[in-house]
Amino acid sequence: VRRHREIHVVMGNEACDLDSTISALALAYFLAQTSPAPKATFIPVLNIPRADFALRTETTFLLRDRGIPSASLIFRDEIDLGGLHHAGLLSLTLVDHHVLPGADAALEEAVVEVLDHRPLERDRGPTCQVTVEPVGSCATLVTERILQGPPGVLDRTTAALLHGTILLDCINLSPAAGKVTPRDVACVALLEERFPELPARDAVFGALHAAKFDVTGVCAGAAAPSCIPLSLGAGTSSPCHLPGLTTEQMLRKDLKVISSDELALPISGIFVDLETFLHRPGLLQDLETFCQGRGYAGLVAMTVSFNERHEPTRKLAVYSRHEPLRGTLCRALEEATTPSLLLQPLPSPWPCVAAYAQGNAVASRKKVLPILRAAL
Repeated sequence: VRRHREIHVVMGNEACDLDSTISALALAYFLAQTSPAPKATFIPVLNIPRADFALRTETTFLLRDRGIPSASLIFRDEIDLGGLHHAGLLSLTLVDHHVLPGADAALEEAVVEVLDHRPLERDRGPTCQVTVEPVGSCATLVTERILQGPPGVLDRTTAALLHGTILLDCINLSPAAGKVTPRDVACVALLEERFPELPARDAVFGALHAAKFDVTGVCAGAAAPSCIPLSLGAGTSSPCHLPGLTTEQMLRKDLKVISSDELALPISGIFVDLETFLHRPGLLQDLETFCQGRGYAGLVAMTVSFNERHEPTRKLAVYSRHEPLRGTLCRALEEATTPSLLLQPLPSPWPCVAAYAQGNAVASRKKVLPILRAAL
């Protein structure tokens, strides 16, 4: 840092899922290889504390398989972005999101570029380069950017990371899942054409999907037996696990937070069936502890599963001890029209938890977030 006049950070969203992580790593690598700025250093930052990384099981699996050690990664609690900005050193590129949370509002003026695949919620100044396109995966936009650059920059490892991420994000390019676009398909085909030794799509998707939906426990390292038998290529270690995830770990595993001036609301992706989740022992106390400890007024959980045809099933749970807030959130979800979620109430074991089957199963969390944000 002392040797450079500009620290250019590339950072994904606070859920830090596979798409955010690989988009940040790949774009930072590309910028470092192609930037004309001799005094700049490019740093991909994973937007979670290092302690949470083990919960991102699909990401730890893919990086380990490709021989990328976690010790080489930089996490949000290991770099002082506020201090760099205050010193006039920080430039910030956002991938897989384009609005910083309230706690990072002071960093907004450091944002010089955005790559995202969700609807634009705010305008950026003329000095910020904005690429917002409705593709299935932000990694598709990064792949397009790299492929438009100088030949030879894209290496086999980066290609494999992007290839796996697009396949997982777009549910193996299945139209039935409602996520894939022609640009995602084209990028996967171009990567496979450039690197024909990439593993077969079904094998890649199967291994990453199994890792993502694995809630048996936190990865314990390479020494224990493998729980996911498939290796995709470069790495030597395999996922392995401690006893099953706690409720708190399940809520943190895939977490996004929206906020207003008055309150913050987390939306957790949950990778077990909703009925199973709602009947976990001690769930109500776990939810209360989770929300109180982080200053959340309530919580929304979305569960998702896929059948053999890659068709999704989604369910929603809305928790809050405050009935007015719970009612506001439920009405917003029930009455939503852009998109309509086609909710059907489900039995709930707790009066402070409302549960729904989501008839519009292709409406992912990305599409539900604006509904909830407007209700706050």
